[in-house]
Amino acid sequence: MARIPLVEKPGVLGRLMYWYARRRFGAVPEPFMASMHHARLTRASAMHEMLVEKASSALPAAVRELAVYRAATQVGCSWCVDFGTMLQLTHGLSVDRLIRIDQYETSDEYSHEERLALRYADAMTAQPMTVTDEQVAELRTVFSDAQLVELTYHIGLENQRARVNKALGLTAQGYTSGDACAIPPR
Repeated sequence: MARIPLVEKPGVLGRLMYWYARRRFGAVPEPFMASMHHARLTRASAMHEMLVEKASSALPAAVRELAVYRAATQVGCSWCVDFGTMLQLTHGLSVDRLIRIDQYETSDEYSHEERLALRYADAMTAQPMTVTDEQVAELRTVFSDAQLVELTYHIGLENQRARVNKALGLTAQGYTSGDACAIPPR
């Protein structure tokens, strides 16, 4: 249960934002409803998210969404995992392998590029962060610098989202159902 009440009835601009979110995602995301207590910050965040989405074209969506999903599982944000599973589905990506994401190092279900991105998500999400020069050099053998920046940015952004959502007590909203949206046990 959320640690603060969700704003059900926002002002005029908020209602427009809720309408758009419902149309796009089928429901208003609860992090959006929690942040609406600070409407200006919510608008700034929504604009940022839309701009980031438009700008993210260098990296294949499958690699980006997988790395973001991994960061969400590492932080332990069930809302992010649920929403991330839905994004995988809307991008036409396989969600079956998400159940076994903890076995990415040894599973044939993941490509070399995906393994590198997942390792990077783990290193960026670790506390303290464990990214090394060697790891970035290895990433640069398969990703352009623009792709590496995009990957880094998205993993960092998901860390922020997941930590905020987890701190506010937001949990899976039901965008997807089944085992794919469960946080894999450690």
